[in-house]
Amino acid sequence: MELAEGTIVIDAPLDEVVDVIEDYEAYPEWAEVRHVEVRERGEGDRATEVAFEVDVPVLGKASYTLRYRYAPGGTAISWDSIEAHGAVREIRGEYLLDDSQADSTTVTYRLAVELGPLVPGFLRTEGAKRVIENALERLKRRVEMG
Repeated sequence: MELAEGTIVIDAPLDEVVDVIEDYEAYPEWAEVRHVEVRERGEGDRATEVAFEVDVPVLGKASYTLRYRYAPGGTAISWDSIEAHGAVREIRGEYLLDDSQADSTTVTYRLAVELGPLVPGFLRTEGAKRVIENALERLKRRVEMG
């Protein structure tokens, strides 16, 4: 699995950042996601199983379903794939959120992705880094623009 990590500071309180992250149905509006379907919800109506369809640059389409877990206080959201098809074989990741600075939230995004066996190594490494950078920048823009 290719591992990548990135961190960004978002000029918004933790609860606003969590609201955007957990609004999975809105991902096609701002994230690099074609389609989302929340399949199951748990305590507090939080999504626990979400299906995604994406276009992976160079590699084509992928679909996967993620199982989500939430830390108390909104300080972490983690996920792992329970099924995956196309260019992506397996996904694990997490958002770690720190609101220790006034009026801002530091978001660390960790992602581990297993791509298909025919994908060259340099594409695997660069792809994971690019996904992290784009996701954090898009999240920041979405939260700060409201």
